[in-house]
Amino acid sequence: MRIALCIEYDGSTFHGWQTQTGGGTVQDALEAALSEIAGEPIAVVCAGRTDAGVHATSQVVHFDCGVARPRPLSAWVRGTNALLPASVAVRWAHAVADDFHARFSAFGRHYRYLLLNRPQRPALAHGQAGWFHLPLDIDAMRAGARVLVGEHDFSSFRAAECQAKSPVKLLRRASVGRDGEMVIFDFEASAFLHHMVRNMVGSLVYVGKGKYPPEWIGELIAAQDRRVAAPTFSAAGLYLSGVSYEPHWGLPPFPAPLFAGSNP
Repeated sequence: MRIALCIEYDGSTFHGWQTQTGGGTVQDALEAALSEIAGEPIAVVCAGRTDAGVHATSQVVHFDCGVARPRPLSAWVRGTNALLPASVAVRWAHAVADDFHARFSAFGRHYRYLLLNRPQRPALAHGQAGWFHLPLDIDAMRAGARVLVGEHDFSSFRAAECQAKSPVKLLRRASVGRDGEMVIFDFEASAFLHHMVRNMVGSLVYVGKGKYPPEWIGELIAAQDRRVAAPTFSAAGLYLSGVSYEPHWGLPPFPAPLFAGSNP
């Protein structure tokens, strides 16, 4: 039997998603809880691995379990949540066909970056949002974000340790908005390179503070050189906020992202 779960987590207390020797990852915590509910070892496959400090409001995983001890779907939610640390929660569980795959069945990933824009550093938002102290020109950043949309070689926004076979990705959406002191970046693509979102945010902040014009983003794309773009921005404000699947899989609705009423 194959089960899909929607997971949310605060990544600030974990060493990333993927299991590691010595534990301390979101995957380690989730598999331990699921294995206890199932009464057998459970291994999960996720839609997108997140780095240390990165959060999720809508991570998707699937796993297979034996039918000898079937469990109601509510057990995979309430039971698992009772065993998980407070910073991880299952939002829903859904039985899926055996050919559903959390990663390969997805045709899009959505990321949201929250950036607190005020002179003082955050306290309550520490670890939950990035921070930039100087005023930012939202219109200039929006213009720069529009340049990013489309199919490009994103080598200028790719981490050196990225293992993707190709730097060419189709970015379907890149938008910037503001809700009070919070600047909200939204990105949607078929897939992302390692650190791609955080590197795009860093370069858009350079545009927003007036260091470069919006057209500079196009120059970065053309350069295909990570050294010419802005430094990688903090992981604290990054959220995996959704994964796109075809309707025939019948998955439940995904939770709204943080600041859902302020979509750019």
